[in-house]
Amino acid sequence: MSGENSKVNILQLILVPSIITLAITILRLVGELQHWAPRFFDRTAGGGGAIVGISWLPFLFGGYFAWKLHSAGEYPPSTARPIVFALIGIALMMLPVPVIIVSKAAAGSPVALIAIVIGALLALLVLPRGWPSLYKVLLAYGYAARIPVAIVMLFAIKGDWKTHYDVAPRDDFPAMPWVMKWFWIGALPQLVLWIAFTVTMGMLVGGLVVAGRSRKTEPATA
Repeated sequence: MSGENSKVNILQLILVPSIITLAITILRLVGELQHWAPRFFDRTAGGGGAIVGISWLPFLFGGYFAWKLHSAGEYPPSTARPIVFALIGIALMMLPVPVIIVSKAAAGSPVALIAIVIGALLALLVLPRGWPSLYKVLLAYGYAARIPVAIVMLFAIKGDWKTHYDVAPRDDFPAMPWVMKWFWIGALPQLVLWIAFTVTMGMLVGGLVVAGRSRKTEPATA
């Protein structure tokens, strides 16, 4: 059964995960503003891999969404397609890396960001072929998770809060009005790059979950 005539309410499905994600975002912001332990609330560019964050949640919720869809009779075209197209998505997202190296564009520069965003957009174009139903859910969750972050970054950049939400990715990042800075390091990454990351990784984990579940539930064939 495909997801064309879905009986799953996407808003209901992503509601609790979105609330959890928002709570973690708020906790992260408060922790950075209060200068709590950097191991958990790193304030440097990119967040320094701090433990408190939302970037790992697509791996958790991708499997959860896939399980719920599968339980509701929303199956992928085949068990392999979500995994295959997720891997294609990863490859497309990585495609700009050699281009950046060859062009000698500085990491974190506007040129590099444009190249990375193009790769992310290409990934988003092919990912629906993996599992349309899961793609729609992950896309909705991705925006529910990342729009609040983009809004936080807007205020953080304007107010120079000195958190990872407003610090430039490089010391030599071009000087520009705060709105343009937000566009480059806030809007583009949050509303394109991180959406592609969320959908791709969620699709990969979701595909693995369904493949494992199918092997347990479907009769063995010779």
